[in-house]
Amino acid sequence: MLVLGLDNFTDELLGQLLEWSPTVITTPQTAEKLDAYGIKIDWIITNGADEVFQSDVKLMSAGNGNLTDTALEYLTTYEYPAVNIITDELHLDDYEPYATRINLVIFNDGKKIYPVNTGFSKWKPAGETVELLAKPKNLQFTGLEKINDQLYKTQTDGLFSLHFDDLFLFIAEGL
Repeated sequence: MLVLGLDNFTDELLGQLLEWSPTVITTPQTAEKLDAYGIKIDWIITNGADEVFQSDVKLMSAGNGNLTDTALEYLTTYEYPAVNIITDELHLDDYEPYATRINLVIFNDGKKIYPVNTGFSKWKPAGETVELLAKPKNLQFTGLEKINDQLYKTQTDGLFSLHFDDLFLFIAEGL
């Protein structure tokens, strides 16, 4: 689990994600909040010398680089199959290079965001929304009603599917 910010994230959902006993990687700013919750931190990504709040916490140097890139490079290098990312600021450009290398699920602003491949299908109740975070080439869909260029609503309880010509597409669902 990569925790980049917790400002808009519920304690309940955080607890659910921690039930899986993940490796917890965070930033120095967010480490203080996690420590206050009593959550064990495995790695702190840093650009300099930062205070360590817990014993056995390892520091991951980002040098002058991007903290997100540093963490995702580590996870992909050591062949982690998936990562849940909690962030206050969403910059999809940071995640695009990793979308085909690791199973990403990004939690931001009350949404669950993840990349899907063409032919993706999922069951959802009627009336729920699915947001496309880019405009895919040759989009075809079933089980959805178009609200606008990016927002779609499920027509009935059941499967919806997306077909497009891009390598992948980030979609968002409400939590």
